[in-house]
Amino acid sequence: MILRRWRNEDLAPFAAINADPEVMAWIGSGPMSIQDSVVYMTRNDSFFDTHGFGLWAVERKTDGQLIGSAGLRRFERPRHPVGSCIEAAWRFAREVWGQGYATEAARAAFIDGFNRCGIKTITSWAPTSNLRSQGVMRRIGMMRRPERDFDAPALPEGHKLRAHVVYTADRASWPAVVPREATA
Repeated sequence: MILRRWRNEDLAPFAAINADPEVMAWIGSGPMSIQDSVVYMTRNDSFFDTHGFGLWAVERKTDGQLIGSAGLRRFERPRHPVGSCIEAAWRFAREVWGQGYATEAARAAFIDGFNRCGIKTITSWAPTSNLRSQGVMRRIGMMRRPERDFDAPALPEGHKLRAHVVYTADRASWPAVVPREATA
């Protein structure tokens, strides 16, 4: 796979990913309109200019197809239960789920974030029922932080995605040896 900045031609495939109800089943707001995808893609790309890192477009090497997004972003919501932090996030087309792309992209983002950007701590969270994302978090060496678990404030009591689990990785304790395929 190739992690790169966003291009205009990414909009159609990225909007299709964001409009897929199964992909967006883990996002409380649900599928996105094409206008929402434009805003999301533009904001993600601007993080690179503002912060030196962001969510990359993920392209499959074999055919050049955009298959998702992954990377790090500054989450600046001091009143949110996780507070302000550097968040690891990923979203992939349903047809590539289970093929290791999220794990590979997240490892590459962590290497870049810890080494080039000097980030000290990376945080990620997911609904308690999103076992796939939690699996990625564990595979990339993140540690579960149950004391930081929270209920999503934007979702009503009883909503199936309200309860969230939190994982973190610290530069000082993150696994020093990363498999070569994670950086290729």
